[in-house]
Amino acid sequence: MPSTPASAPAAAAAPSSPTVAGPPPHQPTPLSAWVLLIVLASIWGTSFILMKKGLVVFSALELGATRVTVASLLLLPFALRHVRRVERSRFKWLLLSGVVGTLIPAFLFAYAETKLASGLAGVLNALTVVFTLLVGAMFFGQRITWLRALGIGAGLLGTIVLMGLGGSGGEATPSGEGNAWYGLYIVLATLGYGLSVNIIKHHFHGIPSVAVTGLLLMLIGGPAAAYLLLGTDFIYKLQHVPGAWTAFGYIALLATMSTAVAMVLFNKLIQQSTALFAASNTYLVPIMALAWGLLDGEIINAWHLLGMSIILLSVFIINRAK
Repeated sequence: MPSTPASAPAAAAAPSSPTVAGPPPHQPTPLSAWVLLIVLASIWGTSFILMKKGLVVFSALELGATRVTVASLLLLPFALRHVRRVERSRFKWLLLSGVVGTLIPAFLFAYAETKLASGLAGVLNALTVVFTLLVGAMFFGQRITWLRALGIGAGLLGTIVLMGLGGSGGEATPSGEGNAWYGLYIVLATLGYGLSVNIIKHHFHGIPSVAVTGLLLMLIGGPAAAYLLLGTDFIYKLQHVPGAWTAFGYIALLATMSTAVAMVLFNKLIQQSTALFAASNTYLVPIMALAWGLLDGEIINAWHLLGMSIILLSVFIINRAK
């Protein structure tokens, strides 16, 4: 989600099946659950515009490294508290999940948004659901029915429509020029999210999500911080470039809201409602991302809406298919 998948799988994707039961089938969803759902979708939907604002000053590599560094520092106390409670044999899976599901996507999303409108990035993020199912079938024994295969095909078709016909945002992007095929970087990022979600689901069942998230961020946070401070112009820009502190504030807000806050809200939402209701954030996040993009001057055309509709239809089919 540009969020940490371990804490909020796909940051904007449908969650894996929770272990906490929701309310009885005929019990109405409480108002507080609706409020949480809207707030959560707003947080994840805002991630893409925050990246766009951060890219005004910082490069994609600087943004990605800053995001991972800030998030790891934020959850470091939780990581240190749980580091002795997780078997050493599981740390290789933590590292793999952190690299493919957090570190690499942080750079891929940032690089994509240099020439891709933030709203379109938010829509493409919904492909996490598609790749979670596809990776699960390929490597983790998950069954794909014909209806789920139809959903996967629809998701890929929607991606082609969105990138091939919808355009990219042009002057509304941080670089001032557009290239819709930069959306392929987001496709790769969501593939990493799908792998990470399956790793967490199959290797860390029963371990608190805050512990998993904190530990995997601790493993990748050190290298990210070293690269940020020693291999980029991050410090120089903070000291000398006008607007750098404002841009840094956007990135810090992105890291904070997309990890700790979103994770807490999502867990609370699961406890107050059904899993299906919580999964509906998948449909709201792209809408919120597009809305923020429109407010920032991005142009949405009919092909954008068609591509988004096909992708969201694919998510609906996958979530409903047995």
